[in-house]
Amino acid sequence: MIGDEAADVRDALGRVEGEREQVLAKRRAVERFERRVRKLAAQPARATACGTASMPAATRRDAAGGGRRRVRELFAETIRAHSVADGDESEPLSVTIREEFGPEVSAALDSDTGGRFTPAVKEAVVSAAADRKRGLDGMRRALDGEERSLRAALAVLDECEDWLVRADETPLSGLGFDALRRRHEALADRREACDRLVRERQRRLGGATHHTAAVEVDHRLLAAYLYEDRATDYPVLAAATRVDGVCADCQRAVRDHLVRRV
Repeated sequence: MIGDEAADVRDALGRVEGEREQVLAKRRAVERFERRVRKLAAQPARATACGTASMPAATRRDAAGGGRRRVRELFAETIRAHSVADGDESEPLSVTIREEFGPEVSAALDSDTGGRFTPAVKEAVVSAAADRKRGLDGMRRALDGEERSLRAALAVLDECEDWLVRADETPLSGLGFDALRRRHEALADRREACDRLVRERQRRLGGATHHTAAVEVDHRLLAAYLYEDRATDYPVLAAATRVDGVCADCQRAVRDHLVRRV
């Protein structure tokens, strides 16, 4: 009997679609953050004589850190919810910023550094946000490619399963010698289709999606990330192997009938 041997592939497709939605939502959040940071006024590296020099020391420190503090607030309002797992609030904000933008930007925005939100710091933050958007764009394109690969695999597997279900409606005992031979050949065609699917999938897993010199996604690592909590890390390979196994069992049964008819 043939069941839904491609169930793992359908599950994988749902996982890819869900991940892409998260990537798109995060990309929008980074874009909002970048747009709002661009509107912030940067501070000169040093206070002018007619600026903050006459202020009390505590007030000067507060004024100096105000820009960096606002950037951290904007990060918390836009990106943080899309970065920490399950909205975990226990992770320090500085850690989340470091994970998204790197240690240099995190250090520049650290509330304990006492530095100003200078044009150089602002440019570093904006540049890091732009880089993050490019990385997310690369991930989205890789997910688009994975979706196409899964849908193509499903088309092959579904055709094989549909044919097997239809063929199973006529018992082998009800077929003549020529009909048995044709069924054996049809099964061989489906096994070859599964074999091609395995080869194509292995080639994909062995490559990477190139977008720019700085952005590429390794397909094998992507698959490991997407399907690590699923029944199998390789849903297409597992499904193709199962369908091929069903076809092989059917072929053996057909050959037994052919031998008896000779």
